[in-house]
Amino acid sequence: MRPTRWQRSTYVVVGAAVLLLVVAVVAAAAVVASRQTGDEVAVEPAPPPATAEPEVVPVSTDATAPTPRGLARALAPVLADPNLGRFTGRITDAMTGQELWALGAEIPMQPASTNKLLTAAAALLALDREDRLTTRVVSDTPGTVVLVGGGDQTLSAAPRGEESWYRDAARIVDLADQVRRSGFAVNRVQVDVSAYTGPTMAVGWDPLDIDGGDIAPIEPVMLDGGRTQPVSVESRRSKTPALDAGRALAVALGVDPNTVTVLPRDRSVDGTEIASVQSPPLMQRLRDMMNFSDNVMAESIGREVAVALSRPASFDGAARSVLATLDDAGIDTSGARLFDSSGLSVDDRLTALTLDEIVTAAVGDSEPALRPLVDLVPIAGGSGTLSNRYLDTAAAGYLRGKTGSLTGTNTLTGFVTDKSGRVLTFALMSNDAGPTGRTALDAFAATLRSCGCAA
Repeated sequence: MRPTRWQRSTYVVVGAAVLLLVVAVVAAAAVVASRQTGDEVAVEPAPPPATAEPEVVPVSTDATAPTPRGLARALAPVLADPNLGRFTGRITDAMTGQELWALGAEIPMQPASTNKLLTAAAALLALDREDRLTTRVVSDTPGTVVLVGGGDQTLSAAPRGEESWYRDAARIVDLADQVRRSGFAVNRVQVDVSAYTGPTMAVGWDPLDIDGGDIAPIEPVMLDGGRTQPVSVESRRSKTPALDAGRALAVALGVDPNTVTVLPRDRSVDGTEIASVQSPPLMQRLRDMMNFSDNVMAESIGREVAVALSRPASFDGAARSVLATLDDAGIDTSGARLFDSSGLSVDDRLTALTLDEIVTAAVGDSEPALRPLVDLVPIAGGSGTLSNRYLDTAAAGYLRGKTGSLTGTNTLTGFVTDKSGRVLTFALMSNDAGPTGRTALDAFAATLRSCGCAA
């Protein structure tokens, strides 16, 4: 099964607040020409400029909560859609933590990119929001410099003055400039990839997804997340990302790129540092990961969590570290089986219970460190992987969630403010779905906003 490229998400309504953006739009200045005498023309004064008045309106604590019976009745018609395939889910009242509806919530299912919620949550719990990754150039041999990968997948080969794929990314040209200023004479470039261990492709990944643009072999240094044409979301990824980075540095230093070599993965170079650059802070990288469902970014951040827990920076080390961090925070991870940090593996398994508990903790008061998750997931009809979904539904602007899609799999986890003003969290998982499975899933989630479920 070749996974398809549908994984990302953005805004809605959060915990105890609904974000309303009220924009007063004033029409463009109308020029009224009224002939008075000869060539005289009277022009009306320009109107005042348009103004925006954003406002955060608290959700009422007195809003009526749905009842399990009312919710079940409202969901019955959309639940009957056979295109949902094997379907599990859980819906919770965010204010009380009461489970309002559940179907197979403890059955492990293929999560697709909703797995990134676990990676993001573990990163918020285990790392500092301002953490940055460092890419260095060192030397231990005259004439030879070594590009040492530190896990920054945002490093860019874009020329100075041109936009990089990732905002505020460090650049190869900055490293080259520092090397030149050092006075070090360079005739050879090598690449140190020892920061990561284990295989570069996870169990359950399809190698065709490299050309498909979904993933690259996971190495601790690459350019623009491994994109070969970082100007398009359709860009295929490189099969040799670390080598590409080394060659880009060689070109910037005037060295023959064909002489660049990648050192064996078990060999690290501890030479004199000549140059270094840093990645954007963790929060910015988490936003990119969640908003655009960036698989490479997720794998890198998962390894950051592993390093923080003194575990191997590998697929297995990252997956184990993410689950251990969530266990320590009181999240029920029973039934979880993870082979990566992105959800691209077709062998990953999670329960709706685990996913919903993460969101419930984020919008509630039990784990303040998870609160930023509320602002990291996409908005229905507004941003990220949800920007083109729910456009003509009552859920647009009121639902936020992390999407997940693989062949036959559609998942969505997030929160929504219902019609009465009550915030509900949800985790919905559809496996072996029919041809309109994603539409069926969206209809189910949209019902949470539009139904009158209190009776």
